[in-house]
Amino acid sequence: MSVLHIVNKSPFDRNSLDSCLRLAKADSPILLIEDGIYAVQKNTAAAERMQQALSTHSVYALRSDLQARGINPDNIIDGISLVDYDGFVELTTEHDKLQSWL
Repeated sequence: MSVLHIVNKSPFDRNSLDSCLRLAKADSPILLIEDGIYAVQKNTAAAERMQQALSTHSVYALRSDLQARGINPDNIIDGISLVDYDGFVELTTEHDKLQSWL
């Protein structure tokens, strides 16, 4: 059974991302949306955790949420894939279950 993990809270405000990274099985994809996308930026307190996560997880970020928050795509950690809304929907249909981390 495959699970898509969705994180929508900032790693600087809540521990949702840490909980996700600790409990998600290897090879489970992680999708960052809304304020969760702050975790994709280089040179932040979350950057090292995200780089480690990329060794065992595919990590995606919703492009429109990056744009809405003024995050430059050039400042995104290498290996994180950007998806649009169609990509978001595709990810949800490719997996048996969704786990939202609040």
